[in-house]
Amino acid sequence: MMNLKQRVQLIVQKATILKDTYKIGKHIPVNYACIFSQSQQEYDDLLKEAHKMGKVVKETPTGFLFHIKPLETISGVLKLLKIRIPDKTRPELGDADFTVLGYEEFKQKVLGRKEFTLIPREGFEMIELMDPKFDVRVYFSNPPVGVVLGI
Repeated sequence: MMNLKQRVQLIVQKATILKDTYKIGKHIPVNYACIFSQSQQEYDDLLKEAHKMGKVVKETPTGFLFHIKPLETISGVLKLLKIRIPDKTRPELGDADFTVLGYEEFKQKVLGRKEFTLIPREGFEMIELMDPKFDVRVYFSNPPVGVVLGI
């Protein structure tokens, strides 16, 4: 079985491929990743492993967000990892969130495409990229999660 670091790196790799498929831009850094657990047992196991990688910086209704030791990925160094509680609407492996420069211009460019959805949240918004051919999701948050948390 793949360890937690390898699993996170795989999610970021697959999310990078998804992002690149839609020609978002090369060398856009990852700033956040999330693992979608598929059962309570898996969630508990993932939390145990995540606690070894870093500390909880935020508890959300959908799971814990960790500030982890820097982890090298195909899209840069990752410092934020969320372990998401089991959710039938999230059958994928997980997601990665990328930092886009010129967010407003990017938003105008992609929002007319069916794979992209704007998701407003309190204090920030994000654009979701989903493609049924992929087992990951991609997000572009503004401001990025790390900025919101001061990390």
